[in-house]
Amino acid sequence: MKINELGRTGLKVSRLCLGTMTFGEQNSEAQGHRQLDMAFDHGVNFIDTAEMYSFPGKPETQGSTEKIIGAWMKARANRSHVIVATKITGPGSGLKHVRGGRLRLTKENVAEAVDLSLKRLQTDTIDLYQTHWPERPANYFGQLDYVHDEAADLTPMEEQLDALAAQVKAGKIRAIGVSNETPWGVMKFLEIAERAGLPRVASIQNPYNLICRTFEVGLSEIAIREDCGLLAYSPLAFGALTGKYLNGNNPEGSRHALFPRFQRYFKPAGVKATEAYVALAREHGLEPAGMALAYVNSRPFLTATIIGATTEEQLAANLRSEDMVLADEVVEGIEAIHAQHANPAP
Repeated sequence: MKINELGRTGLKVSRLCLGTMTFGEQNSEAQGHRQLDMAFDHGVNFIDTAEMYSFPGKPETQGSTEKIIGAWMKARANRSHVIVATKITGPGSGLKHVRGGRLRLTKENVAEAVDLSLKRLQTDTIDLYQTHWPERPANYFGQLDYVHDEAADLTPMEEQLDALAAQVKAGKIRAIGVSNETPWGVMKFLEIAERAGLPRVASIQNPYNLICRTFEVGLSEIAIREDCGLLAYSPLAFGALTGKYLNGNNPEGSRHALFPRFQRYFKPAGVKATEAYVALAREHGLEPAGMALAYVNSRPFLTATIIGATTEEQLAANLRSEDMVLADEVVEGIEAIHAQHANPAP
């Protein structure tokens, strides 16, 4: 397993990170523990979760994923060998069940969220603590155009960073990161940190896959030049890039079948591009999912690829991508398709 440094923190993380948002919804605690065991045995030391998980967020399962991870670490007595990342929920409609809707990134709210996550994870320290999305209105979750709201009542970014710094100083978190962030947002946080002597953002957790490569525009340069690498989520585009949903298929129990309202990767342009990528993989005797993951793993701005699965068979296949190196003609084929179908599912 390739090991990368997390920003400038000195923390060493596996190139594959286990995403766990299905734990407590699609996966039981026992199934989650088996997945964690399998990943750990394959050299994965990096686990990602969030206070609002399981996915999709709802009152009945909020916090269950962190509890499952905490129970696993306690049972295996392996906390010192695991890098745990979690995320604080940002403001948004339909999230009143998370900490009573106290979701602005103020010092009090951050402190409360950290303490609750520590309790669920049964640990004293969170290795990487991330904002799940910006508090301010911005173009994320597929929104390409930026609509400015001068009147928005926001927690100043320096106050947000200071709130996180207080948790670092208290020893409750070791490093900080952002998720679903924009180039301006990342650079602003970095500028504030340098000017005010506050903790530096170590990573950016954003979507990145063959049909959503918008990270390459702006953020990729920041990731490389500022040592603030990508934690790539949805590397298989909600499972679309496995090819299992093509030709109208919608397997029973699959994520898309269970949660059809999430359409980001299933619009006509995305499906057309997916068809081309799946055909390319099969032309070269590759599993489509393996090819898609291997491409993400190879990016120079990447710190880790967040893989997730609902079955152990899927997880085993995802783990095999660590050893895949794509031939030049496969990469050329990917780039040719990208030129024809550039970012059809941003």
